[in-house]
Amino acid sequence: MDKSKTVNQTEFDYENEKITQDTIKELCKIIATADENLVYDFIGCLFTPAELKDIANRWLLVKEIDKGTTQREIAKKFRMSLCKITRGSKELNKPDSAFRKILDLQNK
Repeated sequence: MDKSKTVNQTEFDYENEKITQDTIKELCKIIATADENLVYDFIGCLFTPAELKDIANRWLLVKEIDKGTTQREIAKKFRMSLCKITRGSKELNKPDSAFRKILDLQNK
């Protein structure tokens, strides 16, 4: 294998990841500072209806887990996979969870 291709691919992957992370930070800053109605319209332009539904469902399941709804109840009620629900539960229960911080902010 040509080592130069490996190095170039590694540099490309690193640069691509940096661009992705910088863009996500930019989006977060936009969302954090813009008017709620503008953010709603912006998100509607940014994501397809299917992507919006998926994002909404992921947040919904986190709120349901926080309320004490069992994973099986969530799966049945909202027709979600247990795998997706388990991931949300694991994220919610991590130390210093961003999900937990946001839920706590919402409940104040």
